Amino acid sequence: MRIADSLLVVGLICPWLVWAGLDENAQGFGEYADQWRPDPMHEYWDPERYHRPESGRVEGVFQGEACLECHLVVTPGIVKEWRSSRHAQAEQPVLCPACHGADHAQLSLPGVKICGGCHPERLAQMEEEKQYGFPSHALAMERAVDSRHFADKPKAEVTACLQCHSVASKCDSCHTRHRFDAAEARRPEACITCHSGPPHPDDEAYLAGAHGQRYRQEGKNWDWSRPLRQGNYAVPTCAYCHMKDGNHQVADKAVWKFGIREINPESAENQIKRKRWQVVCVDCHPPEVGAVFFRALDVERSESWRKLYEVERLLKGLRSDALLTPSARERPPYPMDWLARVFPRERIGFYEGQASAFYNVSAIERDYFELWYFTNLGLYKGMAHGAGEMVRRYQERMDDEVWAIREKVGRMIKKGGVNLVPLWMKGEYTEFNRDHN
Repeated sequence: MRIADSLLVVGLICPWLVWAGLDENAQGFGEYADQWRPDPMHEYWDPERYHRPESGRVEGVFQGEACLECHLVVTPGIVKEWRSSRHAQAEQPVLCPACHGADHAQLSLPGVKICGGCHPERLAQMEEEKQYGFPSHALAMERAVDSRHFADKPKAEVTACLQCHSVASKCDSCHTRHRFDAAEARRPEACITCHSGPPHPDDEAYLAGAHGQRYRQEGKNWDWSRPLRQGNYAVPTCAYCHMKDGNHQVADKAVWKFGIREINPESAENQIKRKRWQVVCVDCHPPEVGAVFFRALDVERSESWRKLYEVERLLKGLRSDALLTPSARERPPYPMDWLARVFPRERIGFYEGQASAFYNVSAIERDYFELWYFTNLGLYKGMAHGAGEMVRRYQERMDDEVWAIREKVGRMIKKGGVNLVPLWMKGEYTEFNRDHN
């Protein structure tokens, strides 16, 4: 097909240029599958589950060269990206049909299985993460859709969740299409795209530490085409520590469960994870440096959990005295939570399910949630990345928040509970949300 012919084809089909469409009868999936329905973006976030080819747009079976000639007119940026990729420069180039198929009426959006067809080792490494449970890339999508707040909220409000959690179902979260460049994925920015913000301030922690400071000064001059191996980089980046040698298993060194729960550092699992972590550290540091680091991390974690448990005890005392207002019986339960309808109870702390309490809680419960999930995580991330000033700031923040909760508890006990006006129990949003997600 000549370029002129390509232009003619584009002119004829341009009004109907649609890649594909989400099945209008598509169902949710996961633990609360019957409580939510996907919106059109799910086709791109979870292509193997939701992509549906649309026939009747452009029909025919095409080989790679024909695809390139046509798309050089239709989507020239994609062709340019592909031509700069290793796929294009291989002895046997990986052309469009290898990933999308040759039948234009049955084109596919590639997910992890299609990529794994040529990269089985990397896919297997990612799948191995599942043995460690949450958090992990491999279980990120499941983590999102199995959360009550995801199923209960209108889908427009949880788009940001899947923007990152879709790392479980497609590879272009780290290797942007159609270049799929490993050098791009090795840079901290590839990870910071998702690993930022209050629940996981890894960007702040890394860039505030000595490693990140040196990266900011020198990183633009590094050769990012070099593998993640000893001696190839002046200081480690996210990928160097968490994906050394290109290993796509990123959950095998996560001591202290990323900071969200208390972990016995002496357990067999955590001893193994520490040794794996220290193997990376000795690429640049003497072995004793890693040992000192972990002693300091354990001291910080023990002190932080002492404070968190103190606050948990205070809130459980309010619950025992029926001073939490509004109580669980006064709140509209999650629509899918039958247990809460039968046995309404305020959930306090990680082991009672505080992780799912993103809303629908009293004010002081939310205070505790932000202390545990935001401040505590910031403190852990700073410590784990060697960001001393960040650790100091978050320690002060934790102490201030613990003090404020103590004061609030004292006032609530003195007044016999606080009579809040539960405006969120009625209103336009609440009424809409009962019937729509």
